Amino acid sequence: MTDAKLDQAVIARKEIAGRGVNSWLDWTARAIVVIVYGGSALIGAASVPQLLPPDNLHGWLAVAARIANTLFLGLVALTTIARLAPIMKSQGIETRISALLGTFLSIVLAFLPKAELGPIWLAVSTTLILVGTSLSIVVLRWLGRSFSIQAEARRLVTKGPYRIVRHPLYLCEGIALVGMTLQVLSPLAVLLAIVIVMIQCRRMINEERILRRAFPEYAAYAATTPFLIPTGAGRLANQAGAKLPAKAVDPHA
Repeated sequence: MTDAKLDQAVIARKEIAGRGVNSWLDWTARAIVVIVYGGSALIGAASVPQLLPPDNLHGWLAVAARIANTLFLGLVALTTIARLAPIMKSQGIETRISALLGTFLSIVLAFLPKAELGPIWLAVSTTLILVGTSLSIVVLRWLGRSFSIQAEARRLVTKGPYRIVRHPLYLCEGIALVGMTLQVLSPLAVLLAIVIVMIQCRRMINEERILRRAFPEYAAYAATTPFLIPTGAGRLANQAGAKLPAKAVDPHA
């Protein structure tokens, strides 16, 4: 795309932003996210000393998982403060409800009674939570100022974990969700996890719809990058050098 066409695209997107995005509502949403996630991070940080000193492997894993979760929550709050203003937002109540349920419904798992797991399964479940949360931190750092909870288009991120799949943050959160479900293993927990996965899938569909509308170049990115599960074909296509504009849309915007 020539510089002139790029300039025209930028101007057009700014015009879209001016028509469709309310800055007051955007900052109100930011404040809510910062309060919720920032407060949760502070609570998590205050609870870490209660886990010290750990007396076994699972204790160390639990401490590491708690610290990782605290860092993730804090990073979400900080990233929300500095994130870019959206240039286009999804309309309709369904997209908002899906985003809110997908974000907060997993908290219910934390209040369910813990399952009686053996030491091996307990270590496996905590490790999954630790790995999923730690990878989420890495993805969120790549996502940076494009982060959003609602289905909104800000900018395209196609490097780092976004070269592997279009929705790496959902994939990492899914790993942590499996660990959380194992720790409270029950029919209710499994049902709740299935509902969460279904809602998250709906969120991804909603996000891709708005991204395709806001950024025509997203179609080329989607054509060479797997949706959620990494595949050899997707990696080979990226390594072969599928060229995309340096500024594109973030699949998790």
